[in-house]
Amino acid sequence: MLSLKQIGGGLIKGLKYLFQNNGFKRYFAAGLFFLIFTLLVSFEFVPQKVNLQVGQISPTTIYAPRAVVYIDQQKTAEERRKAIEKVPKVPEINLGVLETVQKDINNVLKQVKATQADTEKEVPEKVARLKSIIPFVMPESVFNQLAVGNPTSTDQLSAGISEALSEIMNQEEGITANQLEEAKEKAAAKIAARQFDESYRLLGQGLIKQFLRANAYFDEEKYKLLQQEAAESVPPARVSIQYKERILTQGDVVTEEHMAKLQALGLSRPQHTFTTIMGTGLLVALMMALVLLYTYIHNKEIYHNRSYLNLVGIIALIILVVSRGVMAITISQWPEFGALFGYLAPLAASGMLITILLDSRLAMLMVFNLALLLGVMSGNQFHFALVGFVGGVSGVYSVSKLSQRGDLVRAGIYVGAANVIIISVVGLITGLPWYLLITSAFSLGIANGLLSSILTNGALPYLETSFGITSTVRLLELSNPNNPLLKMLMTEAPGTYHHSILVGNLAEAAAESVGAEPLVVRVGAYYHDIGKIKRPYFFIENQLGGDNPHDKIAPTLSTLILTSHIKDGVELAREYKLPQVITDIVEQHHGKSLVRFFYHKAMEGDRAESVNEEDFRYEGPKPRTKEAAIVMLADNIEAAVRSLQNPTSGRVEGLVRKIIKDRLMDGQLDECDLTLKDLDAIANSFLRVLSGIFHNRIEYPDMKQEMERRKTRYGGTRK
Repeated sequence: MLSLKQIGGGLIKGLKYLFQNNGFKRYFAAGLFFLIFTLLVSFEFVPQKVNLQVGQISPTTIYAPRAVVYIDQQKTAEERRKAIEKVPKVPEINLGVLETVQKDINNVLKQVKATQADTEKEVPEKVARLKSIIPFVMPESVFNQLAVGNPTSTDQLSAGISEALSEIMNQEEGITANQLEEAKEKAAAKIAARQFDESYRLLGQGLIKQFLRANAYFDEEKYKLLQQEAAESVPPARVSIQYKERILTQGDVVTEEHMAKLQALGLSRPQHTFTTIMGTGLLVALMMALVLLYTYIHNKEIYHNRSYLNLVGIIALIILVVSRGVMAITISQWPEFGALFGYLAPLAASGMLITILLDSRLAMLMVFNLALLLGVMSGNQFHFALVGFVGGVSGVYSVSKLSQRGDLVRAGIYVGAANVIIISVVGLITGLPWYLLITSAFSLGIANGLLSSILTNGALPYLETSFGITSTVRLLELSNPNNPLLKMLMTEAPGTYHHSILVGNLAEAAAESVGAEPLVVRVGAYYHDIGKIKRPYFFIENQLGGDNPHDKIAPTLSTLILTSHIKDGVELAREYKLPQVITDIVEQHHGKSLVRFFYHKAMEGDRAESVNEEDFRYEGPKPRTKEAAIVMLADNIEAAVRSLQNPTSGRVEGLVRKIIKDRLMDGQLDECDLTLKDLDAIANSFLRVLSGIFHNRIEYPDMKQEMERRKTRYGGTRK
């Protein structure tokens, strides 16, 4: 039976084996990040247990855990209902109805008048004619009286009817369909009051009742539109809750207002805690899967590099922790402003850091992911997410082309400006009061940009060192002539320094032509010969005339001194903590090439048969990257062209292509991924740069000849 000690020892060995396994490390890190992100984002969703309902007695006293400003939906709905009720039901009046009614009545009276004035017809014929003209029934005696009536009385009736109609129909509210019968009675009463003869009174009242119509119509669509406008004009009822404000006292009866406050604080739904955490976990898992899928498809270098993925996770974690911290800040004197501190979440810092250290497209994806998580983390206030996303995208674009570390400050200003704009837009959409909109847009927006810039500047050196990444900013710092190592090279080996500058110009142009990293190549070229600092005068570019020390020593010793500058350079690079990518260029820029001059010198000596070619080669390794290979070719070509006599364009091109071909045939380019097409592009780039260095110049006249010419011209007298 195994002892406890044996079991413990076996367990420790098993754990050591697991943690030495790269696959387990990868999954363990992913699981750890998943757990931390889920808990960090869900932390707000585990509130006090206050499972209360309206009408229930509160078993405990509850205080606000944070300041918040929320919209009271119930109060807002009530205020809008009141505004809707105040919208008057004003009917639309059709002014043309009065004119039509009067026209219809006047047509009848005109015919009545014409019948009365017809002297050729007898009374019975006139009665029959009137019965056909008047569209309603009246007693026979009335028709007889009208038949013998006076046309002047008919005109008076017409005027009286018009006046009555105008009084009734020109009222401000008009006559609706429901009011029509009442209006007819009022008009008939006005006719009766004028003391017309019985026949004319009945005729006038009959015409009014026959032709009077409603002139006011209610427009239901317009009324609904007015109600909607009235409701929209009512601003949301905002309620401010201060930090530690008492929401409920033990023994209070829970009201709708209490429930609204508890819901705004996230304290009213404890029964959903598990499901909320589960949903958050699924969201985090989806975000992580998207990042892995993107890197697998578009950037396998990051996907297969565990430390790079860990770097992305750490950056995201830092940003979420800082965001959680700034959102926890409360201002008791101004809770409405404190509730907007989610606008300070520095998502732009994540975009800038990932862009500088890894990849701008991955940075875009991470900004989107973090914006979603920020929205959930802030209690589903996705206006914070929108502002964070826009600021993050502006951060990515603002650092896509860095030329110096000071550009990070400029990037912070760009982010701040973008934040001011988007916060203003969101404030207008959400109906934020003007004083709060302007204050939050400028103070929080600009502060976010500065905070993002400070975080990026502060975290960048530590992340570079910890994960062995050489950022653009680091390379720009190394390319500064005031760098201690470059200053030492310039003072101790000035010829080598100027040679390195020219190599950098050649190499950078070549790198751009084949898709290599131009800045890496330039900086690598600046430092590729730093090993010559230890013995500068053994190298021809630093010998300003005088004796050549190699003339006094054996070729093998000369070769040893020359090749040792690689080892010396690597030691200096490590001493001054140069990035590994630059150290690799220092180590690989000669590959295993042959020191031809001293090899041939040895072959010309007395012991030619004992000369071993391998003793005259650099130790290597051969260039393993495009960048190292380009520096090798630029180094060889610059030195060769500088020593060329009468460097015409044809001779320079022939020499450039010969050197590249020699390095290819010697196998020095076997371990890098340069193609023959790349080599041709590199040669053309070298020639373009060299044509600017070795262009034809004007031949200035000799000073003595110029003086003789002047004497001849001026007759030996200075004018």
